[in-house]
Amino acid sequence: MTPLRLLSFADTRFPIERANGVQTMATCRALAARGHQVTLLVRPDSVEPARDPFQFYGVPATPALVIETVPASGGTTGRRVQMLWTALRRALGTDVDVIYTRDLGLAALLARLPATRRPRLVYESHGIAPIVSASMPLLLGASAPVPSQRKIARLDRREALVWKHADAYVTITRTLADDLAVRYGVRDRVFVVPDGANLETSGAASLPRASRVRAAYAGHLYPWKGVDVFLQALAATPHVDGVIVGGHPGETDLARVTALAQSLGLNARLTITGLLPPPDVAAALGTADIFVLPNTATAISERYTSPLKLFEYLAQGGAIIASNLPAIREIVTHDVTAWLVPPGDATALAAALSTLASDPSRRRRLGQAARALSAEYTWDRRAERLDEAFTSAVSA
Repeated sequence: MTPLRLLSFADTRFPIERANGVQTMATCRALAARGHQVTLLVRPDSVEPARDPFQFYGVPATPALVIETVPASGGTTGRRVQMLWTALRRALGTDVDVIYTRDLGLAALLARLPATRRPRLVYESHGIAPIVSASMPLLLGASAPVPSQRKIARLDRREALVWKHADAYVTITRTLADDLAVRYGVRDRVFVVPDGANLETSGAASLPRASRVRAAYAGHLYPWKGVDVFLQALAATPHVDGVIVGGHPGETDLARVTALAQSLGLNARLTITGLLPPPDVAAALGTADIFVLPNTATAISERYTSPLKLFEYLAQGGAIIASNLPAIREIVTHDVTAWLVPPGDATALAAALSTLASDPSRRRRLGQAARALSAEYTWDRRAERLDEAFTSAVSA
């Protein structure tokens, strides 16, 4: 492996509590650990005083990973232009071998340039942009504006351009890679690189161990994530306690889920932790016996998701109940490394909870298999897979 000078770009405030921040930091840190010199361009933190990203995410600092903040000023458009201009200027310098980004706008700008005038471009796709954009109003409700047909067409053109001209192309699921090939044509140098997790818990547990079987969900509370389905299933299994690790106080989803839990009579046996520091999430999950990934059937969850919670669950070594969706089946197998149920089916999820709660040996078997599988889905393993894409790009 030849060490490379990587420029990564994420147009988001940093650090950020969401999964994309965890994924960005963990991936860049793992690439730096493999010997690459990584520079990450981000927006400034929105908290005063600014938080140290290494401390926030619970990882040691290293000279091989430099996090640069781009000053943000003006409105949304002005900040976006400033970020793109800075990234483009840095990318066209003499100290970058590969620019690695999941930002379609920046990738499209670079893809328009002759390959001889820019560093190698490795784009990481987390979904087909026109499909994702059109799906947002359905997934997020009134908080997401309906995109115009002009915007959808513009995103489609950008996707086609980057698919054609990126020196290597990374997708987080095989189904996404297949869908891109169907939509834009077959290309070479496509690499499927799922997300990952840390195998060791470094944070502090915020919950005591339960005296009864406890089922846990971690992550955001958007309806399409299936949290409502989990609560309905929990209401039908009175011998199981529940915990939701997450819940942003500034979002309406927390109020919705809290009200649903109350209406279902779950207050006495459900804990909602609220936002936890990223290092503490695994410790909180470690107090549970069963882990639930109840995604509903949407274009994103069926084909474009590589959920961090699934890999965190695998690392815990407990029994997993997950929705039977194509993207999930790329990672786990029914009754081997997880128990799969029809998406959106609270009755089926309740039956699975009841079955596993009353069968410790099955929970143990599934958990042991999950833990063994987790070695394939660490952040270090993700960096190894990305190295294949980088090597292919620089030799193209």
